[in-house]
Amino acid sequence: MKRRQFLQWSGAGLMVGALGSQILRAAPLPVPHPGMAGKAVDAAWFRASRRYAELPFGRIAYVERGAGPAAVFLHGAPLNGFQWRGALEHLAAHRRCIAPDLMGLGYSEVPEHQSLAAEAQAAMLASLLDSLSVESADIVASDCGSAVAQLFLARYPSRVRSLLLTNGDVEIDSPPAGVKPVIEMSRAGTLADATARWLTDTALARSTFGAAVYVRPAGLTADAIAYYVTPLVSSPLRRAQYHAFHLALDPNPLAGIEAALKQSRVPVRMVWGASDTIFKPSDADYLDHVFPQSRGVRYVPEGKLFFQEEFPEVIAEEARRLWGLA
Repeated sequence: MKRRQFLQWSGAGLMVGALGSQILRAAPLPVPHPGMAGKAVDAAWFRASRRYAELPFGRIAYVERGAGPAAVFLHGAPLNGFQWRGALEHLAAHRRCIAPDLMGLGYSEVPEHQSLAAEAQAAMLASLLDSLSVESADIVASDCGSAVAQLFLARYPSRVRSLLLTNGDVEIDSPPAGVKPVIEMSRAGTLADATARWLTDTALARSTFGAAVYVRPAGLTADAIAYYVTPLVSSPLRRAQYHAFHLALDPNPLAGIEAALKQSRVPVRMVWGASDTIFKPSDADYLDHVFPQSRGVRYVPEGKLFFQEEFPEVIAEEARRLWGLA
């Protein structure tokens, strides 16, 4: 594979112009903890805490922490629920925090012919909440998880109390141009092999993928890489599903959803990394205008695609405010 192609793919985030009066700009961000979210919730804790729900879709992996009203955290690609470890640590005192692994990513195990499209992911989420006796939840989402969150809101509006969206798909930009090289690698069947190289070359993972999606890629530890990558390349089936997940991103899974979002009465807040090269700040502005109950946009100047992982205190602050706790 040509190095330029690999860098293009990594820049896809394996995955400000004039601003309205509602938009807040973040202060300079603090230096993140080593390992991004500190030691309290690390890979070992996540591995030991992982549970499985037996659903019609398969065995869906999830981690749960805290008590009270439910909050669901939807991750991006090629990540899994571990992306939200810092947010769970900050917010477990206020919510029953549930971080599932989407089908085709993470540790969820689904049959060979199970659809991995965003709409199927939304249906799986409804089934998961049923199995956990959760009637409604606050949803926090990132990257492709944001597409799932919007579809879930459109299909099951009464089950969403609030929506906190970070850098991710919107109808007018899905899939974004920066993700197209990833989709093409999936079509060629080379994405899994390229991703597997990160398991034996931490420096490569940091200098390509890490540099594209994190403010400080040195915080991408070998443990985090292993927790993310290992299930994706663990078998021929999982490798094929990793490719299928990305192929399901095109055509646009959000086509036609704007009308439904305009009918929503759910409070929505956008928190957007303004240095992201995949999802533009204008995508957040678009959502701000679409949702009738938008609470505006906070742009995080330094933030790249997965800033939520490095700066969970920003997510926690915005979530508490949206939930009426601040």
